[in-house]
Formats: sequence, C-alpha cells, structure tokens
Amino acid sequence: MTVKGLIFVSILLVNALVSALYLLFGLMYCAKCERQAAAGPDKAGGDKEEIYGKEKADKQEAPGKEEPDGEEEAGPERELPMKDGRIVYVMKFVIMLLCPVAGPIFFGVGHILFCSVFRQDVHLEDVIFSKERVRTNERADEERERNIAPLEEAIAVSDKESLRGLMLNVIRGDVHNSLAAISLALNSPDSETAHYAASVLQDELNDFRGNVQKVWREIEDEKEDQTDCEYYLIPYMNNVLEQKIFTEMEQMNMVRKFAEVGEKLFQKAPHRFTSQYYEWICLRLLDIKDFELMGTWCDRAAQQYPEELSSYTCKLKLYFTAQQKERFFETLDALKQSSIVIDKETLALIRTFS
Repeated sequence: MTVKGLIFVSILLVNALVSALYLLFGLMYCAKCERQAAAGPDKAGGDKEEIYGKEKADKQEAPGKEEPDGEEEAGPERELPMKDGRIVYVMKFVIMLLCPVAGPIFFGVGHILFCSVFRQDVHLEDVIFSKERVRTNERADEERERNIAPLEEAIAVSDKESLRGLMLNVIRGDVHNSLAAISLALNSPDSETAHYAASVLQDELNDFRGNVQKVWREIEDEKEDQTDCEYYLIPYMNNVLEQKIFTEMEQMNMVRKFAEVGEKLFQKAPHRFTSQYYEWICLRLLDIKDFELMGTWCDRAAQQYPEELSSYTCKLKLYFTAQQKERFFETLDALKQSSIVIDKETLALIRTFS
C-alpha cells in the first residue's frame, strides 16, 4: 500500500473513532439528563419543595382566585425529559461519517463559537409574562361627524357658532386642497370666521411662494441631466394654481413661472414629459388666456401623445375660448374619427356640436 493510501485510511479511521466517541458521549449525556429530570422531585427537596409548598399555600389562602380552566398545577413533577437528544446525536454521527474531515471540523468550530461568542445569559428581571390582552377602541366623535358639511354651503348659514366650528374643523386638517373653499369665507359677515380664513390663507400662500422660489433656485443650479426639482414643482404648483386663490396679477405671474418650469423639464428630458403635465400647463395658461403660449404646448402634446384624449380636449378648449371655429370643428372631427376612448364630458361636447 502506498503512502497516500495509508494517509487516507488513517484519516478514515480517526474520523470513525472521533464520530463514535462523539456519539457515545452524546448518548451518555442524554441518559444523564433524563435521570436527573426523572429524579428531580426527590433530590430537589429543600429549596424546590419549599418554594412549591409556598405557592400552594398562597393559592389556598386566596380561595376567591380561581384557576383557569384546562390548566393543571405547574410543579417540579411536570418537568419533561429530553426526548429528541438521541436523534440529534445520531444524525450528527452519520454526517461526520459521510464527511470525514469537513463534518467534525464544522460541528467542532460551531460548538466553540456557540460557547465563546453566541452563548449569553438571559436576563428576565424586566420581562413580564401576562395573559392579559388589551384592545383599545377609540370612540368616534359623533358630534363632529354629524356636523360636517361643504364649506361653500356652510358660509350661507346664519348661525355664527356652527360656521365657526366648521371652519375650525377644516383648518385643523390638511388645508392644502381646500384653499379655494376657505377663500370664500373671506367674504363671510362673521368677522371671526373671516379672520380664521385670512390667517390660514396667508400662512399657506407664504409657504407656497417661499417653496417655489427655493426650488426655482435649485432648478437654475441643476445640471443638464437632473430633473428632480421639476418633477416635484410641477404637480405642487398645479395643485395650488388650479384653485385660483391669488390675485389676478399674481396668478398670471405664477402661471408663467409654472410654464417656465415645464419648459425646463421639456428641454432637459422631453421623453419623460407626461401627457398629464401637458394638460396641466395648457389649462393653467387657459385660465390667464395666454392663447399663444397655450397653442405651443398643445402642439407639443399632440406631437408626442397623438393617441391621448387630453391632446384633443386641450385644443378644443383653446379654440372654443379663442373663438376659432374652423380649427375647433376640425379638431372635433379628428377626434370622432380616431379610436380614442372618450369620457362623459367630451361625449357631451361632441353631442352638443354635432
């Protein structure tokens, strides 16, 4: 037999010996644990019996406290011996036989790491084991829910106390989408309600102006491939501008600034310009009757999104407001001949002018 063969056989014999010793000591350890568990009530005597006796005495002194159904007394005699220990050691023994070198090294290193690194004492001083479960149900504010009504209708109410309560409920929530309704309260005969509305509008509009100026400066400092500020500012400005709460001059300036933001995004990344953005810009320009600039954006939308309904509706609104009848009917005929799915508003428009 060669030297390599002798080395290989020696490794197998050593591995088999180590595996057999591991299995032998493991089975002996399991048997020892089972004997200790079985002899627990007799040998524990002293402390365990004393503690267990005190627990029983406490229970007898408090007869009013009943035991839960289906539960037996928990004492030392209920400790169960380890049943699956032998199976675990047998499985590890088989693995070490099939993997002569890797198996013993794996289990040995794992045991060393467990004893030295991962094994820690568990501190249960601050842990409370309780079977009580608490579910908190918040009661609905029925009075507040019952008095909710559209602010436009509440302004016409002569009851000042109800109007003030409704105004306070509105301004406590998210007023970003309710600025147009709050602005109607500025003309309320109740001075306190008008004061609430003016305070909220002043704060919100000042925040809006400051945010627009701040983001616009960031847009001017952006690189050619950066469009994050434009993507944030376009929907943010449209949400406020469509409510038409500014004065006529400031609304016009803000809409033109809005169009400039759209122009920045269109010059940087026209392929990422959505049809919704085109529609927002066109409608805001229509509000200030800037027909020339709106026509430019309508042409861009029709060129990039020829199969979108908004590309036709924006042109129809432009030509109808600008009194361009020929172009209006040309666009309307083109829409009827297309395969675009139309909504109820556009269908009513087609039926009206057909």
